[in-house]
Amino acid sequence: MAPMISTSLLPPDAVGLSRAAQILRAGGLVAFPTETVYGLGADARDDLAVARIFEAKGRPRFNPLIVHVANVETARRYVEWNEAAEALATEFWPGPLTLVLSLRADAGLSPLVTAGLPSLAIRVPAHPVARELLTVFDGPVAAPSANPSGKISPTSAAHVQAGLSGRIEGIVDGGFCGVGLESTIVGLTRAPCLLRPGGLPAEEVEAVLGVPLLTHDDGEINAPGQLSSHYAPGAQVRLDAKDKHPGERLLGFGPVAGADMNLSPAGDLTEAAANLFAMLHAIDDGQSPIAVSPVPEEGLGRAINDRLRRAAAPRD
Repeated sequence: MAPMISTSLLPPDAVGLSRAAQILRAGGLVAFPTETVYGLGADARDDLAVARIFEAKGRPRFNPLIVHVANVETARRYVEWNEAAEALATEFWPGPLTLVLSLRADAGLSPLVTAGLPSLAIRVPAHPVARELLTVFDGPVAAPSANPSGKISPTSAAHVQAGLSGRIEGIVDGGFCGVGLESTIVGLTRAPCLLRPGGLPAEEVEAVLGVPLLTHDDGEINAPGQLSSHYAPGAQVRLDAKDKHPGERLLGFGPVAGADMNLSPAGDLTEAAANLFAMLHAIDDGQSPIAVSPVPEEGLGRAINDRLRRAAAPRD
């Protein structure tokens, strides 16, 4: 087990971001806010730094990472750009969309970032703190969600502290994440494919491309967030609960009676997405089973249900 290290809580100002960039340049790990969830960042060109992400999270090495960059121009340095990428980046970047494109031969990234695959997951985040950090650092940052692997994703600095304090050098406290779900991942190495539903509804991507997205169902891990058991609280999770069994805690959606917490009493999927991980953290005591009300399988509901199904999946 790696020795405990001192974890600094950094303010989201010029001094704090300068310190965060220094940590990254020195091969350290820094958690920072994005509009989706908090990411655990390392210099994507540094093999040892990237390896430390896996160590800190306890993350399987076959699971690739997303690289965050400051702008489209920087993204083109690392991937083979195409017309579909240009159309989606023009419409949705910066924002909660990750594109998987063929890796450039001269990219210079650690092979741990791609898990040895010939493609790279890359995005330009919209959160102003993330964008400023990427600008100050002036390089590609590999950043999965800043939580122990398989556990609930963090939407606040406190969530990161609870899971990773003593394992990483810094946490930039930028408040709560507005979207609250990880980015939507679209594969563009062949026909456009939805690799992971997320904070951008797939229907909006399809509207820009003018074609339906294929779905990923071959069982291979070729993008982040595809493990069958993932985003899991300590307690067991029961989905599509119409009622509350004795001893359970009920996470409601819509006008549900007896809910201990409610993702959105009004049935608003955007509100529910923003609340999902924070409420899973809050409702989980590690013992009492969690029942979750049905969530419509439409729009952001597809991403919410994806996370809930993985949270409820059998664990190894």
